[in-house]
Amino acid sequence: METKSGGNLEAVLRAGHFAITGELGPPRGANVEAVHKKAAYLKDKVDAVNITDNQTAVVRMSSWATSLLVIQDGLEPNYQMVCRDRNRLAMQADILGAYAHGIRNMLCLSGDHQKFGDHPHSKGVFDIDSIQLIAMVRRMRDEGKFLSGEDIDTPPRIFIGAAANPFAEPFEWRITRLAKKVAAGADFIQTQCIYNMEKFRRWIHLANEEGLTEKVFILAGVTPFKSLGMAKYMKNSVPGMDVPDHLIKRLQGAKGKKGAIAAEGIKIACEQIQEFREMKGVAGVHLMAIEWEHKVPQIVEQAGLLPRPRVDGGNGGAPAAGE
Repeated sequence: METKSGGNLEAVLRAGHFAITGELGPPRGANVEAVHKKAAYLKDKVDAVNITDNQTAVVRMSSWATSLLVIQDGLEPNYQMVCRDRNRLAMQADILGAYAHGIRNMLCLSGDHQKFGDHPHSKGVFDIDSIQLIAMVRRMRDEGKFLSGEDIDTPPRIFIGAAANPFAEPFEWRITRLAKKVAAGADFIQTQCIYNMEKFRRWIHLANEEGLTEKVFILAGVTPFKSLGMAKYMKNSVPGMDVPDHLIKRLQGAKGKKGAIAAEGIKIACEQIQEFREMKGVAGVHLMAIEWEHKVPQIVEQAGLLPRPRVDGGNGGAPAAGE
């Protein structure tokens, strides 16, 4: 596959290194220092960081603006865009603007339905879906064409990402949907948080059998448990999440000094990462330490993922010469 974006994440993946991406949720306001504080924990610990786009349909600082702030901090952003809030004109305009400011990675998502957020009566746009968004970005990049068919003067050389949930039902459709995203133009895939390792092994085996892992980089989603309450909530109340009972019991058995359950949660995450490193078809992990960014340095060190590789060809989010 030809290099297209010139970003660090793409360079790391194409060089065959086991990649790690992090996640940073923008603040519920214009608090710049809150962004810089989170970014400081992630710098030199991840190859790129996802900047979420009004996640859970709750208003936050925009993804593109937060992306520009983390570039200032020496982090490469993975700019998220959801289909819920914009039509195709706004999407294409934002993609061009993001690229012009040095953003090189983009994650294409449908977005959580607005009825679950803080403005449940807002109008959902959903002009196009996530697969159509992937195809639109690919066309803008590879063909230099807007969705209308008109020419783009300087195409955005974006490294295109998409999401996958190996645990949603019906399970047999999961690989079909993954194949559609790959065919649309996805360069890398980040999965839902993985707890049911047995089911994920079946999913990645099918992806290998279909030859999909030869066409796309798959990053396995890892979210460490902070508490027993968090584990139970994710098991019982989060759609598409699959938390086996044996993990709940393991956390319940964590006793001793304060923080024992959190330490056990981190240990479980590190064990998962070690297995992913040996798993055919897994190119890296997407570490979602939700509002726990300060624990990322400990997790990546404990998992043996430091130091992060430096690869020629990755520019860390800055515009390349002539682009």
